[in-house]
Amino acid sequence: MTDAVREDLQTLWDWMGMGMTPGPADVIAAYGCYDEQIPLRAAELHRAGYAPWVVFSGGLGRNTEGIFRSSEAERFAAIAVKAGLPEASLILEDKSTNSAENLLFTQALLAERGIPARHVLAVHKPYMERRLYAAAAVYWPQARFTVTSPQVTVEEHIRAAQAVGMTERGVIETVVGDIQRMDLYAQKGYQIPQPAPPPVLAAYARLIAAGYTGQMVKA
Repeated sequence: MTDAVREDLQTLWDWMGMGMTPGPADVIAAYGCYDEQIPLRAAELHRAGYAPWVVFSGGLGRNTEGIFRSSEAERFAAIAVKAGLPEASLILEDKSTNSAENLLFTQALLAERGIPARHVLAVHKPYMERRLYAAAAVYWPQARFTVTSPQVTVEEHIRAAQAVGMTERGVIETVVGDIQRMDLYAQKGYQIPQPAPPPVLAAYARLIAAGYTGQMVKA
């Protein structure tokens, strides 16, 4: 990664993270992907007493199919239990394959079990905070969402991703693809609008010009 690419990636990363402060909630909802630091963050939040329940949501998605053998939810739960999360606090949703399904299936599962979810403390990748917040406003509007993520740097995130089979380029392309989805999905009604500021749009355009397009939605 060149210095220019690193700087542009950092610009996208900083905007996609929302820096929200965790607070008491009804449930911690951790969303599946390749980032195995997410279950550790969920376990940390549970240990700190933020919520009595932890839901891990995810089957296999665009970045984990072919990498993980079990569902994202099952894999994350095993990591969290090893980190000290009590199994009695766990709920698994292992059928969803995208963010909308994560939200809808988790919501339905909690309702089925009679678990209140007025305030959800959601955990995702650092650069997925804004996308998750925007999607939750559409697919789970009756709940208040606080979104957080593993407290890591870009470089730490990339190293952890490489440990499970992702590449540095794959991570950068996923961030670029998620910036595209912020606008595209808002146009389709899948998320509330979150207009990116000019510096973010400029960094995004430079990364596209540099060829980081592998995770972009094809027109």
